[in-house]
Amino acid sequence: MSAAGGRPEVGAPRPVCVVTGGSEGIGYALAMRFAKSGSDILLVARTVTNLETAAAAIRAATGRRVEIAAIDLTGTAICEQLDAALEKHGFYCDILINNAGIGLGGEFTSHETADVVRLIDLNIRALTELMHHYLPGMLARGDGGVLNVASLGGMLPGPYQAAYYASKAYVISLTRAVAVEISGSGVRMCVLAPGPVATRFHERMSATSALYLKLPGTISAERTARAAHFGYRLRRTVIVPGLLAWIGSLFLNIIPQWIMAPFMGVLLKKRYR
Repeated sequence: MSAAGGRPEVGAPRPVCVVTGGSEGIGYALAMRFAKSGSDILLVARTVTNLETAAAAIRAATGRRVEIAAIDLTGTAICEQLDAALEKHGFYCDILINNAGIGLGGEFTSHETADVVRLIDLNIRALTELMHHYLPGMLARGDGGVLNVASLGGMLPGPYQAAYYASKAYVISLTRAVAVEISGSGVRMCVLAPGPVATRFHERMSATSALYLKLPGTISAERTARAAHFGYRLRRTVIVPGLLAWIGSLFLNIIPQWIMAPFMGVLLKKRYR
């Protein structure tokens, strides 16, 4: 049986939770949380040294089996590479956590085309490709699930982070739609939509001077992961961790976007001294 196939028999591959972007930040916290709940973990990221460090820490904290797969998800044949890693370690994908993603801060026209394409490749194409590849096996087994990591920003336009916000809108829309399609199958389909989380993500897209990080409501990656795991177990389609972010998500369904878009532009624009 292939890694994406049906229910395993005796001596067949073991179920594993695959976490992309799992070597740090939210991905690492999610991997730790799911390992603590009893899942074996396959961490996926580009850098071997970071993966090895993360895997060792999760093993030490949880006693679970944790393996790694160094894959550039913006490249080609990513499903084939991940299938090979699953087969090598005797796993099949039971839970897929699509966490890997990048952001771009600043005016849309200021970005290099290659950077915008890379964002689309990682935030949209890779997530979609992996989900499309492994979901049929979950449906055949009637078990497992997908947890896509989006952002509260995916619920509205984001001037000065336009491509990033748009990519997360796609993730939320895709998850919601597929959740309806597979309803009653036994497979979970969830999307995590946090507000600002205290990781290096914002620094990497040069957004640390923006006002949105000065407002109350930033939460830790660990708290985000706890909320994500709880929501996943409850089979919630959209998971918004943190009270303030959750309240904010309610208002986003009420306030017209012609008001919200300029307001978000004020919050997301870089500030210079």
